[in-house]
Formats: sequence, structure tokens, C-alpha cells
Amino acid sequence: MRFRDGNRLDLLRNGEQYFPELEREIDAAASEIYLETYIFEADATGERIAEALMRAARRGVVVHLLVDGFGSRLFEQRLHQRLLEAGVQALVFRPERSLFRLRRTRLRRMHRKLAIVDAKVGFCGGINIIGDIDVSASDHPRFDYAVRVQGPLVRDMHVAIRAAWIRAAWTHMRRGWTAAIGTRPAPETAGNLRAAFLIRDNFRHRHDIERAYLAAIRSAKSEIVIANAYFLPGKRFRRALREATARGVRVVLLLQGRVEYFLVHYATRALYRQLLDAGIEIHEYGRSFLHAKVAVIDSCWATVGSSNIDPVSLMLAREANVVVENAGFAEELRASLRDAIESSAKPVTREFALNMGLTARLMAWIAYTVVRSLTGISSYGQARDFL
Repeated sequence: MRFRDGNRLDLLRNGEQYFPELEREIDAAASEIYLETYIFEADATGERIAEALMRAARRGVVVHLLVDGFGSRLFEQRLHQRLLEAGVQALVFRPERSLFRLRRTRLRRMHRKLAIVDAKVGFCGGINIIGDIDVSASDHPRFDYAVRVQGPLVRDMHVAIRAAWIRAAWTHMRRGWTAAIGTRPAPETAGNLRAAFLIRDNFRHRHDIERAYLAAIRSAKSEIVIANAYFLPGKRFRRALREATARGVRVVLLLQGRVEYFLVHYATRALYRQLLDAGIEIHEYGRSFLHAKVAVIDSCWATVGSSNIDPVSLMLAREANVVVENAGFAEELRASLRDAIESSAKPVTREFALNMGLTARLMAWIAYTVVRSLTGISSYGQARDFL
């Protein structure tokens, strides 16, 4: 990890705080905007951000938008042409023309949620461009986080997002969309936070995010708090958590309590018994869908980003996380997670894991086996020992 000093990071909770900040920065943009998102939905929130991007393009700002072809399957039908006509440079990463066509690369998605405005302000987190409330599940917003970044770290974020854009533009035969805006000076010091920007891709950064987690877990002395939407860690990760509890570290997991994606939900439950037997605390968030991908260790190390702790995020998808070494920021995130655990989650007891019915146990192990098989196929055999 390349840590940068002198940053300011503002923790943003849910879309209620994130979208107004993002829209405000888009409206203030003077020269360029980069935005990457897994989901760009044509709902009220998507229309709001799309309108902001089109306003920016019409006043001469160069706007680059990259969305994922699976997460944003209806983007081309509903929003793409309007954005292009307004002058937005919009591309779709690996378009999915048919959900029924089997492809080994289907799980290799662009899962990052990043934005950079004028190479001065950045956003990183787990929040997609979609309405905060899923009315089919709850009248409460998805539980998620992002960070607004100012300072030297923005340069690392800008380099990464621009590199991804250039590759996508060449793939789509859009050479004219790769011109640089001009020489960018390094962003000035904006605060006192020490932070690093990490990505996961299938080139030089295959394991960067997982290694950062493992290093922090192995050095933990008192407490590890992880909130993750899709938690299906590999052997190394599970071993690191067990070793942490064995040396007296309290390990707390805040996981998805509602069934959003059947396979991952039940595959995760297949691990409950061994996690609980190791002394790890598990709490299931039930107020709404949990979409967070964050962690706090020893109230001094924290991460916020797009990466789940599952084989898709850690082995296949393109992800981005910010790691912060600052007690004030870490404690702010920890307090938010503790509040969610106490007010909106239920503890999972060892008795619950032991007394799951035959049907539930069968579903869990079938789901686990299917996830493991799909991961092996999509990773060309490289994930043989992951689960």
C-alpha cells in the first residue's frame, strides 16, 4: 500500500448523504468528471445524477461515465442515448446481451463505485446510482457507506480511474475519448489523515485488497469489526479471523439478514457454525438490505469501498477501497457500526447454527457448493483452494 498523508475524508452514510454531495461536486465541475458505477438505474435517483452529468457536459465539462454491463443491464435502453446526445462520453463495460448465455467471464465485472471531479475531489464506496430504498423489502434505506476525499490521495484515484477509462474506450473503438485534459498538479494538503487507495483487477493488483485486510487482521490487538453484504471468505481469511480470536481479539461480523441473493446468502450460512465455534460474533442486519463493505480494526485502521469479502470481489471483479489509518475516522465508523448492531441487528447464536433444520442445512451446503463451482469455472481453476 502507498499511504499518502495530508488528506481529508468525510464519511457519508447511505445515499441520503452521498447523492447530494456527488451532485454538488458535479455541478461545480470546471473541466472533467469521471464516474464509475456497477449499477446506474433509470429511477428518480438515476435521473437526478444523469441530469447533473448532462448539465455539466452542456457547459463544456468533459464527462466520462463507465457502467457495468451486467449491473446496469437496462442502461443502454433507458439512459445511454440521452447521455450521448447531451455530450456525455458514456461506455458500458462488458455488455450483457443475454442472461441465458453461459460465459466464463460473466462474473468478471466492473464493481467499483468511484467518482473524480477536476482531479481535486474523489468519492469511493459501495453506493450505486440507484434509489436508496428498495420498497419491495423495506421502507428504510440500504445500509451503506462512501467517502468524500480531498488531498494527495485523489491523484492515485485519478490515475486508476483514467487508466480504466482508456482501456474501456479503446475496447469500444473510441480513441477520440482518451485525450488528456492537461497536466494536473498534485492535489494540495487538505487535512491530516493518512490513507491509501487500493484496487483489485486481473492484472497487477489481483490480491491487493485481500492482503490489506489480512495484514490488518493479523496485527489486530483488541477488536475487529467487519460489515459486509456478501461474506464468503476463503481459507486464508477464515484462518486469520480464527487466529485473531485465539489470541484474545474480539471479532464482530455484521452481515446481511435479508435474502437478497439466494446463493450467497445461504452459502454464507454454511460457514456460521465454524465461525461461531471459533468465538466470532455474528449479527444479522434486518432493518433493510445491508450493502456496506467496511471494517474497523483496533479503532485506528478502517476501510471503506466496493469490495465484498467473497470470491467474486476478491478474485474476479474490479474493485476499489480506501484504507485509513486515523483514530478519529476509525472511531466515527465504528460508532456508526455499533449503533447499527445495537438498533437494527440480531445476534446469531451457536444454538441457531446447531438447530437449523434439515432443509436449511441442505440449502446452505448446496448454495456453498454451487458458489464454489462457479468461482472455479470463472477463475479458470485459480480458485481451487479459495473456499
